[in-house]
Amino acid sequence: MIRKLPSGGYRLYSKKRDPKTGKRKNLGTFKTRAAAEQHERAVQYFKRAH
Repeated sequence: MIRKLPSGGYRLYSKKRDPKTGKRKNLGTFKTRAAAEQHERAVQYFKRAH
């Protein structure tokens, strides 16, 4: 899940909430949406490729 920050950047959050904190994990902050989307694909790949 990608959200735009007030600073103008983009942050990648996990889809599920963290049971300990009740918030979503920050999976990285990026300057452009394209960079965030690229990292999201990489995260999905590594989640599946054990």
